[in-house]
Amino acid sequence: MADEAAVRAQADTVRRLKQEKAEPDEIAKEVAKLLEMKAQLGDEGKSKFVLKTPKGTRDYSPKQMAIRERVFNAIITCFKRHGAEVIDTPVFELKETLTGKYGEDSKLIYDLKDQGGELLSLRYDLTVPFARYLAMNKITNIKRYHIAKVYRRDNPAMTRGRYREFYQCDFDIAGQFDPMIPDAECLKIVHEILSELQLGDFLIKVNDRRILDGMFAVCGVPDSKFRTICSSVDKLDKMPWDDVRSEMVEEKGLSPEAADRIGEYVQLHGGLDLIEQLLQDPKLSQNKLAKEGLGDMKLLFEYLTLFGITGKISFDLSLARGLDYYTGVIFEAVLLQQENDHVEESVSVGSVAGGGRYDGLVGMFDPKGRKVPCVGVSIGIERIFSIMEQKVEASAEKIRTTETQVLVASAQKKLLEERLKLISELWDAGIKAEMLYKKNPKLLNQLQYCEDTGIPLVAIVGEQELKDGVVKLRVVATREEVDVRRESLVEEIKTRTSQS
Repeated sequence: MADEAAVRAQADTVRRLKQEKAEPDEIAKEVAKLLEMKAQLGDEGKSKFVLKTPKGTRDYSPKQMAIRERVFNAIITCFKRHGAEVIDTPVFELKETLTGKYGEDSKLIYDLKDQGGELLSLRYDLTVPFARYLAMNKITNIKRYHIAKVYRRDNPAMTRGRYREFYQCDFDIAGQFDPMIPDAECLKIVHEILSELQLGDFLIKVNDRRILDGMFAVCGVPDSKFRTICSSVDKLDKMPWDDVRSEMVEEKGLSPEAADRIGEYVQLHGGLDLIEQLLQDPKLSQNKLAKEGLGDMKLLFEYLTLFGITGKISFDLSLARGLDYYTGVIFEAVLLQQENDHVEESVSVGSVAGGGRYDGLVGMFDPKGRKVPCVGVSIGIERIFSIMEQKVEASAEKIRTTETQVLVASAQKKLLEERLKLISELWDAGIKAEMLYKKNPKLLNQLQYCEDTGIPLVAIVGEQELKDGVVKLRVVATREEVDVRRESLVEEIKTRTSQS
């Protein structure tokens, strides 16, 4: 049990870290410890209940939800523009459905407590449940999107948009098609969404699992080490080459010569010219897998040229994507941040979308091992959402959290019945309307409520207006007032709010 002195000491630690502007993750860890100690200390012998969300999760305020809706709408509009259907799957799956699909990341899966029935786990992504859905329903052809929460027992850096519970937005094309046409469309979708959201400059890195595997083979990596070396290469966007090299050699037992040969390749990135160069490479061109991958990559770049998006695409040999199920093209979109005005080189501020081809995953679930080729993309909504939130904060843009078009108000007393009658007429006509829940509200308070919540119009009922069969419509921003015939009010509100 924590005593009061220990709690005070921990509180001092937290204060010191905040003054020293320590890493947000470190502060969060110590704050969590302090809250736990306070909870143990309790209140007069009763343990005190700490009101907090679980680690790695967060609540969303109405303002945050309004920004989130804006992002979701842009993404869903794009998915629909490309002809996708929508599905949903359970938030938990049988444990064995998820086991062995994620390589080294399998340790991050949340297993649910055995309730004396099936062994279950929370879903880790939307791709494996999608493959299970296809195999179970014997579907061999579908273009679908799925937006839902997934769960990872990560050590979250919540400041950077990493959580234990978070949304994924996936778009996948399943079916047997001619090479690289669906793959090119997935990249076009990423390009459309990131352009639409105006998050800043971005780059989509592209590689192919077959090129990687071919490269590992010609560099002398034993077959048994392909996947584990692959997950080391995947860290190159976060760690310098020397650190990745020592992880390969010291922790994973790769020979230093093989590591150095990998080093020569993984630092290459470019476009069609690099693909041509590698097709002439004496070692790589002799490897069947790499040659296939490079041939498809060349085709992909031809299609991307037709789409007019190659300016934002980079063929990057260091891109590995840690998941085990990828079999062909892989890609990842990163946002770029100009370091400063004097430096041309831009730095990546993290991945905002990723995906690739996984032709074998559905076959793992099919009793007869029938394969359904798939390619898909996942939009990193949380990271995007964090950036959008920061942008809104910085621009001091006022975000409306409701869509109310008009407030029904009265300027005199004893008009509650008339306000209720009018608001009911408006609701029935499909107008988004509110009124204050008071019998005799002051007009000033009603107008102030509109200012505070961004309601653009006020419909004012008064004795004289009722006699004349009109309603006084006031525009909040300009304070202009017009008398509108009661029967024309709905149309007038619709006209005035459709322009705003």
